[in-house]
Amino acid sequence: MRFRHIAVVAGVLGLFCVPAHAEARDIARDTLPAGDGWASYGAGTTGGAAADDDHVHTVTDRAGLVRALDNGSDTPKIIRIAGTVDANTDDDGDHLDCADYATGGYSLKKYLAAYDPRTWGSARPSGPQEEARQASAARQAERVVLPVGSNTTIVGLRGAVLKGASLQVRNAENVIVRNLDLRDAYDCFPVWQPNTGGLGDWKTAYDNIWLTGARHVWIDHVTASDKGHPDEAEPTYFARNYLRHDGLLDITNGSDLVTVSWSRFTGHDKAVLIGNGDTVAGDRGRLRVTLHHNAFESIAQRAPRVRFGQVHLYNNRYEVTDGHRYSIGVSTESGIHAENNAFHTPGHIEVADLVKSWNGTALHQSGTLFNGYPVDLLTIHNAYNGGSERDLTADVGWTPTLHTEIDSAAVADREVARGAGAGRIP
Repeated sequence: MRFRHIAVVAGVLGLFCVPAHAEARDIARDTLPAGDGWASYGAGTTGGAAADDDHVHTVTDRAGLVRALDNGSDTPKIIRIAGTVDANTDDDGDHLDCADYATGGYSLKKYLAAYDPRTWGSARPSGPQEEARQASAARQAERVVLPVGSNTTIVGLRGAVLKGASLQVRNAENVIVRNLDLRDAYDCFPVWQPNTGGLGDWKTAYDNIWLTGARHVWIDHVTASDKGHPDEAEPTYFARNYLRHDGLLDITNGSDLVTVSWSRFTGHDKAVLIGNGDTVAGDRGRLRVTLHHNAFESIAQRAPRVRFGQVHLYNNRYEVTDGHRYSIGVSTESGIHAENNAFHTPGHIEVADLVKSWNGTALHQSGTLFNGYPVDLLTIHNAYNGGSERDLTADVGWTPTLHTEIDSAAVADREVARGAGAGRIP
């Protein structure tokens, strides 16, 4: 019996042990599985999987990352990020702060004095301090805006962090970003935007990832946050919070065929914007996006907000906290198909607070859990918000066909809690 026991144990252990001669899986060569959301449509999304050995890079600093990106070229390439890469560094790798970018006599103190709405009024800022702000902002943009070209895979190695950068996929296609902790796309020089109907607001420049005119993009197991400089720690100027961050992920300007999966969006105001304007008619028929198995934690709004797009939103997990404005934003001509999502909220936040509509007409929802209880987001929205917002119908004009297995909200809730974000690819 003793020898039989040893043999059985050895056989079980063999199921979990990789032979010494076996090759480890290279996630940088992974491609999007067939049927996994809108990015699998047509030819699918392969990123840089076809890259030859000369175009496989491991980078440890900004300079190496810039060289590997090759100014957004279309050459198939794989870029592995190791350690922490800080975009706010000079060519020698020394850290740059906001004072290093300031030029033309810009100072925040002078800017606030020049454009105080009590004296300046509601006109857009102009003159020496606004010109100095623009010049200073351009200097920062030269460092932190990183263009990503077609046929590119960017993957983080264990513990990889990209800090202070704005990855921008502009008019490119077939891009994969995976297993990467994206932190603190921090704008040193927000612009004041007056509003004739009110005080106005501060406008910032950088998203952690911005897709503009992009096609066939897969974002997977990414963590995106403001970690390092949370906006709630910023002061108030002109009775408005001095925001330093824009979106965590913006998908705009005709971008199309995007899958966002198993990612974690946390500690931020405006998380995911799909479609950037109510009058951008060129977005019709585009902005097809799937978001599944993502975690939205301490997000105030835009999880996501959608204009025009056909968006499949399923098996996502929401942890709603104080400061929450809404989660799902239904805007002009949007068609959101929301299935089996789970929301966790404090007691004072109601189901009606989860959905907000601006000119939107439809929301399909099913299988929603609210603090463990099944709810109908559509019915409750119409009952409680009908006086101030348009009633929504359930007919969004399309039915999703490209998706992985859709779990119950309860199962997805548990799986996402332990599996979403950087460093958690099985």
